[in-house]
Amino acid sequence: MTDSAKPFWEETYKSEASTFSPEPNGTLREFEHIIGRERAVLDVGCGEGQNCLYLARQGRTNVDAFDLSLNGIERVRKRCREEKLSINAFTADLREFRFEKDYGLIMSFGTLHFVSREDWRGFILRAKEHTSPGGVHIMQIFTDTVPASPDIAQFAIGLAKDGELRELYEDWDILQFKSYTFEDEHPGVPKHTHASNKLVAKRKQ
Repeated sequence: MTDSAKPFWEETYKSEASTFSPEPNGTLREFEHIIGRERAVLDVGCGEGQNCLYLARQGRTNVDAFDLSLNGIERVRKRCREEKLSINAFTADLREFRFEKDYGLIMSFGTLHFVSREDWRGFILRAKEHTSPGGVHIMQIFTDTVPASPDIAQFAIGLAKDGELRELYEDWDILQFKSYTFEDEHPGVPKHTHASNKLVAKRKQ
C-alpha cells in the first residue's frame, strides 16, 4: 500500500456505518468449532473487526488483532469498550510484524494482496512457524484471475496467482480450498468484481 494515497475505508472507518459486512466471515463460523476455546487467535488485517469481535463475543479472551489503519483499530477498541470485550487490538504492518507467541488460529481476509507477493508469502511462512500443532489458518487473498477493481487497483500490489496460496500449505492438512469470483460493493463505491482464493488448513499434530 502506498504511503501518499489513502484507500476509501480510511474515511468510512471513522463513521458508524459498516464499510464491509458487519457479519463475521462465513468460513470462520463454519470452522470455529475445531479451534479450542483456550487457544490464542490472531486476526491479521482486522479492519473494523467483524471477525475478532465475533470471536470475543463467543467468550474467547485470548484474541490479538492488528491492522495498518489506526481508524480501524480505534473502531475495534471502541466496540470492545462498549461491549466489555477483551481484544488486544493494535496497529501493525504485516511486513514488519514479529511473532511473540504461537497461535491456535491465524486468519486473514482480504488483506494479504495489499503487500507484495514476496512480503505476503514471507508472512505466511512465519505464521506457519508460529502456529501450534493442530492449529488452523483461514486465509483469503485476491488473485489476478480478474484485474483489481478501480477502488483498490493502486493498492493491490500483491495479487496472487490462482492456486498459489494452496501451494504454500502442501505440508499441512488442507480442510477447504476455494477459487471463485464474487461481486462486491461498499459505501460510495460502485459494484465491482474480485477474484479470490480462500483456504482453511490445519497444521499436522
